Amino acid sequence: MRELFTDLVKHANAQLLGSEVLLCNFSGEESDFVRFNHGLVRQPMTVRQASLELTLIQGMVRSAITLTISGQKTSDQTRIQHAIQSLREDLAVLPEDPYLLYSFEATQSERVSAGTLPTPAQTIEDIVQAAKGKDLVGIFASGPIHKGFASSLGALHWHSVEAFLFDWSLYHRADKAAKATWSGSQWDAAELARRIEGTQRDLSHLTKPARTMEPGEYRAYLAPAAVEDLVGMFNWEGISAKAQRTQQSCIQKLVGGQGSLSPLINLTEDTARGLAPAFDAMGFTKPGTVQLIASGRHAGSMVSARTAAEYGIAGNGAGEDEGGSSLSLAGGALDPNDALAALDTGLAIGNLHYLNFSDRPSARITGMTRFASFWVEKGQIVAPVNVMRWDDSLYRMLGEKLEDLTREPQWILSSSTYDERSIQTTRVPGALLAGMTFTL
Repeated sequence: MRELFTDLVKHANAQLLGSEVLLCNFSGEESDFVRFNHGLVRQPMTVRQASLELTLIQGMVRSAITLTISGQKTSDQTRIQHAIQSLREDLAVLPEDPYLLYSFEATQSERVSAGTLPTPAQTIEDIVQAAKGKDLVGIFASGPIHKGFASSLGALHWHSVEAFLFDWSLYHRADKAAKATWSGSQWDAAELARRIEGTQRDLSHLTKPARTMEPGEYRAYLAPAAVEDLVGMFNWEGISAKAQRTQQSCIQKLVGGQGSLSPLINLTEDTARGLAPAFDAMGFTKPGTVQLIASGRHAGSMVSARTAAEYGIAGNGAGEDEGGSSLSLAGGALDPNDALAALDTGLAIGNLHYLNFSDRPSARITGMTRFASFWVEKGQIVAPVNVMRWDDSLYRMLGEKLEDLTREPQWILSSSTYDERSIQTTRVPGALLAGMTFTL
């Protein structure tokens, strides 16, 4: 798709008049999707799509429009011409944007990361074989994802990565299911079979009578998927420089030094090891890493171009939502194979769901357990537990109650496919907590 992108940009730039500046943001994918039900194929499909966002700037006034690209040269070029004319008319009546900031530099970059991805036929064969005799439901997505940026000032950036994601559950009955995901760029049928068998082992415990726990505080081990849900809450205006400057951040006490997390918590935006591009929508390049929390203390924030302009600070390529797209939480010393032994007696929680803030200024979160969550005694799973609601703060779960993190963080690709496949990744370990509060 790179040739398509460069051709569209060349044609768009040719439409400019006088001192107009044009920013072009391209997004595309060539994806294979396969849905599974009862361990068999329910729906296979292939999606090839692309879009181009055009931002026309005159002085401190801007207007933007996003076009769906058909791949038909004449049609696409005509629509671009009409779009730029429409944007030009908008500029005549729009007010100035006092915080408009975009790169004037003719920077260039390229990242092309090819993987070893399966064909649709191989995908179906491997998954159906590994799921034989199991009630598996899930979705598989695979293929290259493309991002591009170009400006009429000479900047040109291209980003193309290949990855797959398989998100599945094995069902026992009703809401009793064991859920797992596997993502990466190197497909391995043997590894797939190993992971599905691991999910089957979790499922075998769900055949035991479920236990209903009384409200209270319990020791808990959170699997990496559950920790990912917690870390995702930092994107709810937690690590945003704008939110921190306006005292709206959910970790404002951490920012101001009135609160702290465990010294084990080291959180970074790790663009260098993620799938997201190393450039933003305004043409600025991103550093390989941005330290956000260091040894439990506030260390930095995500700064968009608008926030940089408003407050006169340096930006670091964050989008306008100022969330992380490649968050990475460093591991600890706990061997994941020893996690239940270290837990001894308590709850082993595979996933957390329906999270929301119950008290944002205190970073207090409420949510539900779901799928494979178990009661553990003396390091052994005794029984599955019925769904529980919890309500606790990040300052406790990732602070005073955090005993250890597993050694090797797990790389997790977002399963979101709204509009397009996501390139948001998270690298997280499991977490051993001395206590977690459950309310019902």
